This record gives sequence, structure tokens and C-alpha cells, in this order.
Amino acid sequence: MWSEQAAYDVRVEWGGDGLAALAARSDVVVIVDVLCFSTCVDVAVGRGASVFPCAAGGEAARDLAERLNGICAEARGGGRFSLSPVSFQSADAGQRIVLPSPNGGALSLVTSQTPTLTACLRNAPSVAEAAACIGRRIAIIAAGERWPTGGLRPALEDWIGAGAVVAHLKGSLSPEAQGAKSAFGSASRRLGALLRDCVSGRELLERRFGDDLAVASEWNVSRCAPILRDGAFVDGGSRSETSASS
Repeated sequence: MWSEQAAYDVRVEWGGDGLAALAARSDVVVIVDVLCFSTCVDVAVGRGASVFPCAAGGEAARDLAERLNGICAEARGGGRFSLSPVSFQSADAGQRIVLPSPNGGALSLVTSQTPTLTACLRNAPSVAEAAACIGRRIAIIAAGERWPTGGLRPALEDWIGAGAVVAHLKGSLSPEAQGAKSAFGSASRRLGALLRDCVSGRELLERRFGDDLAVASEWNVSRCAPILRDGAFVDGGSRSETSASS
């Protein structure tokens, strides 16, 4: 089918519809949600915690955390943990954290039986290496954000993050994957500035979450490769050197 980019080893798409188009013909899926979910997971899992993705917060998420004897993260800025990467710098080894996320978290729950990793700028090379070890056919899904109306808003940071993963993979690239790789190549020397100036970055700055932007902009500082196992993201690669020392 034309939407599957099936002639290529490495493919890139957007959001839930893109995931549905690619997942069935993939050996592994990589979810990219740079400014929130994926970076939170990298920081937490790099410190030895387990992160259980959840599509939405509220009572269902809190009930899940209670059943797991864990902690439920709140909206960004609330509680000990939230959709704020900085908040996970205090995560403890062995801790179970439920992380509600309408973008990266929700996508992680609908990859079916396909092995699932999540990547950000901090760990893109390590995740690419882990994905290549699983299989040749790799689907990279840029999560994107949401418009107030609920529709998908393609987010520059996730396109660049997807390209960062593609840049460290071998095999044939779909035109979409080539485009994402080119975007990363163009952005690679000014990641911090681009993330601050893009729509998502400006929103975080207005909400006084500039520290989260700093963490999310860090390039290749983590050896963590978070993989979804038994409902939780755990480290499928080496422990993050920076997270372990922070």
C-alpha cells in the first residue's frame, strides 16, 4: 500500500495515523516526542526507574500507579514528577512511575506487538543502535503536538529528533526519512537555539519552563535506549553516564 513506505528499510511518519500505516510492516518502532515524553523517559530510565506510559491523566492513571505501587506523574509543573524532564532528575532506581502523555505516551500504547523504543536528542544514537539490533525495518514516528481544536500539530523538534535517529541508521531511506535526516543535519549545530525559537519552545518559555528546554536540547549525552517491556519503558542499552552521575 502506498502509505506504508514499504520499499524502504527506514521510514518516518507523523502521529497515530502514521504509526498505524507503518507499524505492521516494521520490526521495531521508535517514538519521538522531544520536548516532553521521550526526554522524560530518557532521564528517568537512565536513573534506573521504570516508566509506564499512559494516554491521559486523571483517575485511571492514578489507579494504575496505585496498582503498581508506584507514583503517578502530574501535568507539567505539578507534583514530584510531571511532563517536565527536569522533574525526573530526582527519580530513584527501581521506582515505578506512571507518565500520562497524550502524544508520545498514547502512541507507545498502540504499537501492538511490535518492539517499541522512544528517542530524544539526548539518546538518539543509542536508540538507533538498539533499533538496528532488533531488525532492519524501522519505523520512526514523530509524535507532534496538538492544536487547541485537537488536531495534530507537526512539531519541528520531533521532526529533527526523528532525523537524528535516521542519521545513525543504515539501510535504504524513504524520502520522508531522508527529509527528516536533512532537517537534523541542518539543525545539528544550533539545536538549543532552534528549540528555544520554535513554536513549542516559545510556549515553554512563556510558561517559565526554560530548564526543560535546556535538558531536551542536550545532544548525545545519554547511552540509555528505553524499550517498552511489560507495559513499562526500561533501559534496553547502557546506563546513561550523565544521568547516573546527576
